[in-house]
Amino acid sequence: MAGYKPVAIQTYPILGEKITQDTLYWNNYKTPVQIKEFGAVSKVDFSPQPPYNYAVTASSRIHIYGRYSQEPIKTFSRFKDTAYCATFRQDGRLLVAGSEDGGVQLFDISGRAPLRQFEGHTKAVHTVDFTADKYHVVSGADDYTVKLWDIPNAKEILTFKEHSDYVRCGCASKLNPDLFITGSYDHTVKMFDARTNTSVLSVEHGQPVESVLLFPSGGLLVSAGGRYVKVWDMLKGGQLLVSLKNHHKTVTCLCLSSSGQRLLSGSLDRKVKVYSTTSYRVVHSFDYAASILSLALAHEDETIVVGMTNGILSVKHRKSEAKKESLPRRRRPAYRTFIKGKNYMKQRDDILINRPAKKHLELYDRDLKHFRISKALDRVLDPTCTIKTPEITVSIIKELNRRGVLANALAGRDEKEISHVLNFLIRHLSQPRFAPVLINAAEIIIDIYLPVIGQSPVVDKKFLLLQGLVEKEIDYQRELLETLGMMDMLFATMRRKEGTSVLEHTSDGFPENKKIES
Repeated sequence: MAGYKPVAIQTYPILGEKITQDTLYWNNYKTPVQIKEFGAVSKVDFSPQPPYNYAVTASSRIHIYGRYSQEPIKTFSRFKDTAYCATFRQDGRLLVAGSEDGGVQLFDISGRAPLRQFEGHTKAVHTVDFTADKYHVVSGADDYTVKLWDIPNAKEILTFKEHSDYVRCGCASKLNPDLFITGSYDHTVKMFDARTNTSVLSVEHGQPVESVLLFPSGGLLVSAGGRYVKVWDMLKGGQLLVSLKNHHKTVTCLCLSSSGQRLLSGSLDRKVKVYSTTSYRVVHSFDYAASILSLALAHEDETIVVGMTNGILSVKHRKSEAKKESLPRRRRPAYRTFIKGKNYMKQRDDILINRPAKKHLELYDRDLKHFRISKALDRVLDPTCTIKTPEITVSIIKELNRRGVLANALAGRDEKEISHVLNFLIRHLSQPRFAPVLINAAEIIIDIYLPVIGQSPVVDKKFLLLQGLVEKEIDYQRELLETLGMMDMLFATMRRKEGTSVLEHTSDGFPENKKIES
């Protein structure tokens, strides 16, 4: 008994996504906080200045949330109809909003009543933004027009009527106060210059444009519409650089990370894709419960906010850095320290005897050591073990099978106990790393409990499901063996053809070995 060897828990490679720096970075968020709004969340925008509050546009209200608050700290609701968009000014003090009645209103964050009201659009305004000089506002509406407004005088400066369908998105250049971009349902993206009366650049997206994004440098433009995200080089006259098609439904929103090295896109397929701005490949993906309408990132990517069609606002905060490990508690001096002295150094003739650390057996090892095989199996079939560490359960089943007592451990169980066994087998039988061990265990259970089928409806249902899984898994393995056999025949034929040679007699009568090329 003293020489009992604990069961070796076999480690299995977990098949999954490749762990990269992007995976670690974008997975480093806490569990999302969900906030219920009054309607679909059409726009989310972060203030560029501390404390980085964000504005949420939903139904006929605009709520201002603190970055870590779950209740709005301010509400703007003085709209005649539904509000569609709201954007902070560069200093974070003013907020401009557009509504369904065609109005554009300017709010002071410290107040509630609008400071300015711009009247000129005849239909719903879906996009508003401040120009780089902070004294003008650009708006686009369903009346096919794009307007430039002067904030101090509350007057319209310019009107552009070059779009032939709804203008649903737009943005202003962060460097040049005269340049701004708009996207329309007429499939075009246009760049306007306030110093002229016409657009200076136009590109064809090919789908109704839902969102546009201009890089901070102003050299690259991103447009989203349909299932496509397209990147354009503005310095080359709007040349198409890349067209991305990674979503299954319409792409509705775009966002750029704080470093500018990652591009995010949200879609009606309930996914947020993260692209590298160097290779334009998807480096990460987020899944959500409903279709996505809006997306925003806080300063330094500390918070990601997603608005959905069901009125749910999902807020994820980045995890705080791990605290430094405290210094280990200082141990009290040993007995020999008092005898030899505090500064005693080991001498040449001294012999240091280390006491081996006592190894404690796990509970299932103690049961196996005393031949309590059923109890050992019950311990590893506990839900806390089967969910977190299924490899321990599989290793114990494998050890019992090696000892030839697996059938004895599985026999004589009541309805509750056999349900635990069946649940584990149904959950993990199809995994390739566990299949060889669990298929054998499933066959033993079927042989033992087949005569008593019909006594419990719950067990009968799970039993039939397990039997179907076993048959299906055996069929898969049979097909794989057949495929391997065919591949072996093909490889053998190829080697035979490459190595085929014949003997030919030369003119002097000696045989010569010549290789025939296939």
